[in-house]
Amino acid sequence: MDAALSSIGKNARHAAKSLALASTETKNAALMAMAGEIRRASKDILAANVHDLDAAKSKDLKPSFVDRLTLTPQRIETMAVGLEEIAALPDPVGRVMERWARPNGMEISRIAVPIGVIGIIYESRPNVTADAGALCLKSGNAAILRGGSDSLNSSKAIAACLQQGLKSAGLDPACIQLIESPDRAIVGEMLKGLDGSIDLIVPRGGKSLVARVQQDARVPVFSHLEGICHVYVDRDADLEMAKSIVLNAKMRRTGVCGSAETILVDRPISDRALPLLIRTLTDAGCEVRGDADTMKASNLVKPATEEDWSTEYLDAIVSMRVIDGVDAAIDHIARYGSQHTDAIVTANAATAERFLKTVDSAIVLHNASTQFADGSEFGFGAEIGIATGKLHARGPVGVEQLTTFKYQIRGAGQIRPA
Repeated sequence: MDAALSSIGKNARHAAKSLALASTETKNAALMAMAGEIRRASKDILAANVHDLDAAKSKDLKPSFVDRLTLTPQRIETMAVGLEEIAALPDPVGRVMERWARPNGMEISRIAVPIGVIGIIYESRPNVTADAGALCLKSGNAAILRGGSDSLNSSKAIAACLQQGLKSAGLDPACIQLIESPDRAIVGEMLKGLDGSIDLIVPRGGKSLVARVQQDARVPVFSHLEGICHVYVDRDADLEMAKSIVLNAKMRRTGVCGSAETILVDRPISDRALPLLIRTLTDAGCEVRGDADTMKASNLVKPATEEDWSTEYLDAIVSMRVIDGVDAAIDHIARYGSQHTDAIVTANAATAERFLKTVDSAIVLHNASTQFADGSEFGFGAEIGIATGKLHARGPVGVEQLTTFKYQIRGAGQIRPA
């Protein structure tokens, strides 16, 4: 490991110690200053983003990739507003999670504390630079950010604003550091923990990145797997509602992890639902790949392969299948899904409850679009990713999920009997 990378780790560890003791007011002042800096530097950020976009387009990358990479004045304003929303959240550090007294008079408290230094490895989303840095700051953690080379110019411009905000509030700029080298070997060093400097790794990217992190990490990881999300249209669904939800779930933004990739249609309504849903999606520019029953409903449908049912397209493509009832839908999701986000559309409360209780995903919705799989929509201000594991954090990872806890025990001279 080279000296510069080692220094980043050591500086982050030093900054984390002081940040853990920072007041809520100081952290919030830094976040508000960051939002102001991002607005002030909007033109510089957009100019940097143009360089990244030009390079990406020269590589003939998928439109969904370019969309994730693209910044606009509106997206930059959304980024700034996100920082302000994080500032407005309750401080998760120091929360008394539980308190109780023992018969011997000792008082035991479980207290929320920062994790320490968090390494975030992400790909082509420059907005993650702001979201991740701000969430770590609010939760009292130092952040080491390693974005993708495709978004490096944009991320550098954003990180400069974050560090200026830290300075304005009197905090160590090393609380948020961006690794600017595109050297892929750096990811390996982060996964080893940077000589003990990193306490947690959060990957945010495609299947290959997450698979590598899970395979090679020597420190704990918040897993964020593929978003193979489903919408099941039940026999008791309102078809106009289903039409609206399916269209939004797939096409609002096809490149986000909450985008629906498979539509399941209950057989008793398939003769009415399939033509409506297929026409709605294809009119919006979406390619539909279907099973034999779906193909019979429209000559616009292409044949689906077995691989389609387990594919995260992140593009204007969807697979569609006719199934026999809610239990068949649950079985399909269990076999092909990624435990990310799945939805049911139905007016039958009992069927909805069965789906909500049985589908083993981080987020399960009734009569709502899968595109609500987002921390800001949960009231978290922002998120660092959607955790699909089952330990510590699950679903949107916000400020509370970026803390751990310790026990504080207050006594009055008690000793343990022999």
